Amino acid sequence: MRRRLILPVIPLAIAGLVLSGCATTTATTSPASVSDSGSATTQATVTIDSDLAADAVLAADADATVVRDDEWSASDAVDVDLSSPSSGSGVEIDGSTVTITTAGVYRLSGSLDGSVVVAAPDDAQVVLILDDASIANTAGPAIDVQTADDVAISLADGTSNTVSDASSYADDASANAAIYADADLTITGTGSLEVRGNGNDGIASTDDLAILSGTITVDAADDGLRGKDALVVEGGTIDVTAGGDALKSDDDQDAAAGYIAISGGAITATSGDDGLTAATDVVVTDGTVDLTTTGSDGAKGIVAGVVVAIDGGDVTVDAADDAIHSDGSVGIGGGTARLSSGDDGMHAEATLEIRAGDVTVAKSSEGLEGKDIAISGGTVSVTSDDDGVNASAGSSGSGGGQGGGSMADGGETLVISGGTLTVSAQGDGLDSNGSMTISGGDTVVYGPTGQGNGALDTNGGLTVTGGTVVALGSAGMAETPDPSSAQQWVAASVSGSAGDRIQITDASGAVVASFTAEKDYATVVYTSPDIVDGATYSFGVNGSSAATATEGTALAGGMGGGPGRR
Repeated sequence: MRRRLILPVIPLAIAGLVLSGCATTTATTSPASVSDSGSATTQATVTIDSDLAADAVLAADADATVVRDDEWSASDAVDVDLSSPSSGSGVEIDGSTVTITTAGVYRLSGSLDGSVVVAAPDDAQVVLILDDASIANTAGPAIDVQTADDVAISLADGTSNTVSDASSYADDASANAAIYADADLTITGTGSLEVRGNGNDGIASTDDLAILSGTITVDAADDGLRGKDALVVEGGTIDVTAGGDALKSDDDQDAAAGYIAISGGAITATSGDDGLTAATDVVVTDGTVDLTTTGSDGAKGIVAGVVVAIDGGDVTVDAADDAIHSDGSVGIGGGTARLSSGDDGMHAEATLEIRAGDVTVAKSSEGLEGKDIAISGGTVSVTSDDDGVNASAGSSGSGGGQGGGSMADGGETLVISGGTLTVSAQGDGLDSNGSMTISGGDTVVYGPTGQGNGALDTNGGLTVTGGTVVALGSAGMAETPDPSSAQQWVAASVSGSAGDRIQITDASGAVVASFTAEKDYATVVYTSPDIVDGATYSFGVNGSSAATATEGTALAGGMGGGPGRR
């Protein structure tokens, strides 16, 4: 379990990230885009256990409060006709305001130009069954939960329900959403709900917001769905259009709160700011998530202050900025992620690990970026305009080599121990401002065609002990593995074009490797368990001999392996 400490509120941005041994990472963060004003106001120091699996991340978060369907019965409902409401059991009428005053189940039907208010005792559980209900309030929220313990909104089977609120709110308005709850709020049922948040948010809870089922459409001026302490989605079909963030949990004062957990349902969201944004964690274990951010360059797809953990489900992101961003760590342990980004495909200030799953970064500036990157499984495909995989402690910019930054070993790590990784990069293919270690998996790099970058690039050396690597790239910055690597390798200056078929054969003429270039290239680096120490190999292109090379010989004019080589 993670131990987390949140410091007092101070107006600071990210102050630093420190790797503490191999077990934990300490991150000082101000979660991106989580405050209503858009400014970072809280500095949180967190200690993240090395286990980034979804179950471990959720174990550090408080359990969300959810009203289950078996906790109440529709047969107990008090009927309320909103078209001609009258006072009765637990119901008071004051002009166009219908107020629920006691615990219980209430069935709302008909149309109301006004508001439904829940002002029940602090220990009350209130269930509102919306049964073809239409509530429009031009002066505030359509549904305003002022006092209660837990509230559920159930969408009756086969019904269509709509709510809409005021076109604007005062800056100091205590309730500022079409559905606003100063209590835990659960939405369930099999009917449909259309929410128009004209003045600010669509559905907001100051505590936990849970969506279990239903067809829910939200169009909000600012945030679509907001659960301050937690936002939990277990099912339903959810379509959000938001001028601000689509789904949000922003409690940055409680280390066990401020998280989003998605374990089912189908979410489609288009937002002017971030798609999913949480002060602490975003966890996806199942369901479908499709996010598009259309706003400024800073609009990200998924944002977490501590951890983004995806262990299942189907996630698609098209973001103006980073597709997935964490001020702490990112862990991918399953599911499918299809990412397009105006900046990084995935970015972690601390650790970025991929243990399993299918990850495709179809468009990015930098594909995968983090201080410490570990790929141990899964199928990963990265396309980038700059570096493909970049182990860098900086929030942006190129890694080692002439791409920028110091040539010294910065302590960052890029470790590949399994899985299938394919990179097509205009900058460095695999880049570490520290060291790079490859011990397993199948890696193919279609590197840069320009001379200022390389298919492989480190500041602290490249060590290969296992796996298979094919790296094609330019000649000017071509790096080869450290001569002390336990696994042998061979490299040659071979030029060609996209579509070329390249073969590597041993002295007997046996084919050791065969692959097709996806881009123009000037060098080829290859390592696998089949390469023999000191042996000579021939490189052929489209059936014609192009070069010969001896195992372990660095490329002429390139960057030989080993720390301090420059």
